[in-house]
Amino acid sequence: MTAVDGPARSGPAERPVLVPFPVVDEVARHCLQEEEPETIHIEIRLPGRPDPERLRRAFTGALRRHPRAQVRQMPGPWYRRRYYWGLTGEPDPGVDVVTVPAPEPEALERARERCLASAPPLSASPPVRLELVADSERPGGTALFLTVNHTALDGLACLRILATAAELYGGRGNAPAAPPVRASPGDRAGVAPGPSPWVPPARVARGTPSGRPGNGMLVADLAVPRRPPGAAYTVNDQLLVATALTIAHWNQEHGAPPRPIRITMPVDDRPRGADMPIGNGTRLVEVPFTVAELASGERGAADRDLDALDELLRRTADRTRALKAATRPQLGYGMTLLTAPVVPVAWRAALTRGLRRAAGPWTSTALLSNIGRIPYTLDFGDAGRADAVWVSAPARMPRGLSVTTASTAGRLQLSLRWSTTLLARSDGARLLELFEQFLHMTEVATSGNGRAKEGGPA
Repeated sequence: MTAVDGPARSGPAERPVLVPFPVVDEVARHCLQEEEPETIHIEIRLPGRPDPERLRRAFTGALRRHPRAQVRQMPGPWYRRRYYWGLTGEPDPGVDVVTVPAPEPEALERARERCLASAPPLSASPPVRLELVADSERPGGTALFLTVNHTALDGLACLRILATAAELYGGRGNAPAAPPVRASPGDRAGVAPGPSPWVPPARVARGTPSGRPGNGMLVADLAVPRRPPGAAYTVNDQLLVATALTIAHWNQEHGAPPRPIRITMPVDDRPRGADMPIGNGTRLVEVPFTVAELASGERGAADRDLDALDELLRRTADRTRALKAATRPQLGYGMTLLTAPVVPVAWRAALTRGLRRAAGPWTSTALLSNIGRIPYTLDFGDAGRADAVWVSAPARMPRGLSVTTASTAGRLQLSLRWSTTLLARSDGARLLELFEQFLHMTEVATSGNGRAKEGGPA
């Protein structure tokens, strides 16, 4: 049974309102694979325990306030030119969107495995499931696990829904905090050229995988990396550099030849208030790193040459600013053209899958999704405020690796997710170790400070 087919069910008496699939949803729908489900995992830690029935009422109430979340894919003939979402207004009969599994040892790890193992079916509304899990690591605490079918919704949209649920449960407002004020970047000569887009980027070197299809994941709670006052780069730029250097070092350890690295980065310009558009609203850009830049950054980390790391951070900041400012469709002009409803959608699906296989060597090396500071308090009243939020994005091949970060309560929550046909859990642990080391090196890389006296990556 795939995430599209789902169980047999009877629909509501009234025909749902129909909404055509946007470009991102259609492309995701074309490329679904049962072996590697397109799920988003959201994990919220609370110091107390919400009442299950109150939570169920609050969450279903939040779904009503965001009707675009309560959708299912509508059936249609093979020759139809579009897929359509049906807005149902209420969960379909037989769909329990909130469940409370029995307490068990390593409950958090088991819940994460369920988030990665299967996606809520697109044939039943809504395509999300919320679990209320006893925190096996903290007595009296709770974790809320939201599993999302990424074909229908993205993580930021679902965080908005959870913020509304917290408001309905706790009775306190959950208006988003104002975004942080960024320092002026100052004068720069221009954006340094990246590698040629025609050169296939590096792939993450294969570790010791089990060969079983699916995703694995590790989560970590880290300090938010510091930046010097007035720095021209952001924490997002530090995360990009740490990710690129981690992969370059990992590939070097595994004997892969040096190649340019491209990191896919989602950009989201939607407002965060209650009127936030729900769905898949991010556009994807690719941040490139040349072989020379990566070599210089690795030498800078190994030799404690902070000026080299500082220059790499500044170049990355220049590129990300330019990419964010550019006007571009969510998946580029090519995908916009490919999803134009001029031929049956089944034909476009076959073409899209074929092009995706052919473009595999040019797929970016990894994905970094930095959600940033969670703008909502996520106050669940008697259960307390969220003190940690983890989110993870799919890690399908040929990319096979995603890094997702969020900041809550002054800490950085990081999810490292990988394809199990590429890496094993021990490989993920080594990548996480390297990432922490390189991220720390970006903290101390302040221009003009000479050389650090702290150890670089082992």
